[in-house]
Amino acid sequence: MIEVTELTKRYGRTAAVERLTFTVRPGHVTGFLGPNGAGKSTTLRLILGLNDPTGGTATVDGRPFRARTRGLRDVGALLDAGDVHGGRTGAAHLRALARANAIPAARVEEVLHEVGLTKAAGRRIGGYSLGMKQRLGIAGALLGDPPVLLFDEPLNGLDPEGVLWVRGLFRRLAEEGRTVFVSSHMMAEMEHTADRLVVIGRGRLIADESLAEFSARADRTGVTVRAAEPDRLAAVLTAAGATVRPGPDGALAVTGLDATRIGELALEQRLLLHALTSRAASLEEAFMELTADSVDYLAGEPR
Repeated sequence: MIEVTELTKRYGRTAAVERLTFTVRPGHVTGFLGPNGAGKSTTLRLILGLNDPTGGTATVDGRPFRARTRGLRDVGALLDAGDVHGGRTGAAHLRALARANAIPAARVEEVLHEVGLTKAAGRRIGGYSLGMKQRLGIAGALLGDPPVLLFDEPLNGLDPEGVLWVRGLFRRLAEEGRTVFVSSHMMAEMEHTADRLVVIGRGRLIADESLAEFSARADRTGVTVRAAEPDRLAAVLTAAGATVRPGPDGALAVTGLDATRIGELALEQRLLLHALTSRAASLEEAFMELTADSVDYLAGEPR
């Protein structure tokens, strides 16, 4: 488990992280989201003891990571897939990590196989693609078979097969009871992968809740209706206080009334419905809406 309490990091007058408090629990994939410059990478580095906080604490299973002595056996992390010695082979890189953390050499072959790099293990890392470097970084995080894993943008450079593989890997690790904390900008993938979300903006906490709870906070929830007489139905729903927007395909997008009430009104007016579907906001829609005030660099802003 990762516990962050009142965590603060300042660089002069600039607060990269401001009094963050959240908990990442085992048994879940927790997505870590925020606009560019929100403080996500800084937070991960503070958790791993790579930077000193200005205030507050970050602990892994009750202790700061620096106080732990088992290294990769306690926490596995991928922060920057490109931060490796390009002249080494993939296997040599992992063997060096294994020796430094007193991990049996046999484990290197196991993780290479798990991430699909067995055939590329003897090649120099400088010749790896970004996707291959991501796989190697994930292998390094898995090397010590740790109970806690942190990943910063692990999906960058992966092809569709790789993305699907990572999704399954993270789900399996969580199902094994591990703590899995994943920072990513890929909203659609987080929607398929994460159980819970920690969302920050400008270094401050915006949300620490389930994916469903976060998406439900957006205003873009509604109902899609297809009817034999859409104009009549639209008039009935508008009179009942709903907002109705006709779509190009003839469907009606309705907000302000739930599906049950729409069905009741249609029945009362003897209006035939072909389809009635509740629609929740996507994670991307909810994220854009709820972090709008935390974006530092907005394309297309008025001059």
